[in-house]
Amino acid sequence: MKFSGIKYLVEQGIDNVWKNRMMAFASFCVLLVSLLLVGLSVLAYYNVNSIIGGIESKNEVIVYLEDGTNDAALEEIGKKLEAMANVTEASFYSKEEAFESLKSSMAEYEVLFESLGDDNPLVDAYRLKVRDIGEISNTIAQIEQMEHIYSIRAPYDFVNILLQLRTILTWVMGAIIFAMIIVSMVIISNTTKASVFARREEIQIMKYVGATNAFIRLPFFVEGMVTGFLAGCSALVITWLLYDALVGILQDQVALLSIIGMGSIIQFSEIYIKVTLAYVLGGALIGALGSVICTRRHINV
Repeated sequence: MKFSGIKYLVEQGIDNVWKNRMMAFASFCVLLVSLLLVGLSVLAYYNVNSIIGGIESKNEVIVYLEDGTNDAALEEIGKKLEAMANVTEASFYSKEEAFESLKSSMAEYEVLFESLGDDNPLVDAYRLKVRDIGEISNTIAQIEQMEHIYSIRAPYDFVNILLQLRTILTWVMGAIIFAMIIVSMVIISNTTKASVFARREEIQIMKYVGATNAFIRLPFFVEGMVTGFLAGCSALVITWLLYDALVGILQDQVALLSIIGMGSIIQFSEIYIKVTLAYVLGGALIGALGSVICTRRHINV
């Protein structure tokens, strides 16, 4: 097919969007709702998963060292802890700091602390933040192999709760996203079939006068792609506005943010390129392929 012929068919496909604007608008609305359902479900999953990760990062593993460990050994232990793959931060917490903190939190027992004099019953420690709480048992096992380790305190119960929550979340959100995709595909398919069926006579006439399958399908392909592209752009704008509005509401919830951390919420500016590509390309591809596939039945006359 010559370039002039392809240009003509593309122009026809674009013109058909306006000529058949009622059916095109119906397809646009269905594609828009379907993209929003799937897109918002995926964004919700990533944000909840990020929030869980933010809560995980607040957990500390405290490594208590043997009393009397010299400075050289303390420094060596610190370097080994920082070098561990699953440790993101290792901060030294001296027994003097711990003792002062204890006295501040138990001011009513001032007489008891005075009776101790210069004796400090506490030991030096390292506070660790881990990258993946799922690997916390392996991390602790490695630390236990080091010298001068007195004991290790880790929030095992809380870790188990978070791991179970993450597993449940993955299955539930996965099921929701899968269901949204199936529902969207069925709705889009039915709407596209209705659009093509309304123009079956046009397709059959073109077939009878000798038009090739490609000649018939290309305008439908372009029409579906334009409709899907517009639906994707609209879904992007709506998602952007809803997302920023929701983040704005969360920013006012100081108590909630103190728990999950504002950094746990994914900012739209960090993901807008991926979201744009997913919406625009996804909408255009679904619209184009849906139109072409549904013309097959009426081409075979």
